[in-house]
Amino acid sequence: MTSSPHTPAMGGHPELAEMRDRLERTASSGTAVATEGLVLLAGVYAAISPWIVHFSATAGSLTINNLIVGLTVAFAGAGLALAPVRMFRLAWTLVPLGVWLIISPWVATATHGAGTGVIWNNVVTGAVICLLGLAAAGMSITVTRGGRH
Repeated sequence: MTSSPHTPAMGGHPELAEMRDRLERTASSGTAVATEGLVLLAGVYAAISPWIVHFSATAGSLTINNLIVGLTVAFAGAGLALAPVRMFRLAWTLVPLGVWLIISPWVATATHGAGTGVIWNNVVTGAVICLLGLAAAGMSITVTRGGRH
């Protein structure tokens, strides 16, 4: 759909420009930078946790699961940090990824018998990722609704 001379293009809409300005201010705040950095670190930890907690040799499917989910979370954190205007809606994806990390020891292991250390590792890491995702998503809601920062 093209814009006619009587209807302006959405890119030049004043409310859209105002929303971008608010998002830029929020994205450059100390809280947003800290949240994005913690998301990145949590993702890196989730990816390397099979070797830190030493379950990479005993739970191959869970190792691959944690590696893929961890790298996905880390890339989401990097995307939020590098391109906040384009990626702010991506924060919502962190919540289901965190929930998946929480339940994955029981789902991804063939015998459903993951060790206690593995379960605690994934539950705590998944909960942290969920909370960080909710925090990042909450910042984007504040921006889109025009709330105070």
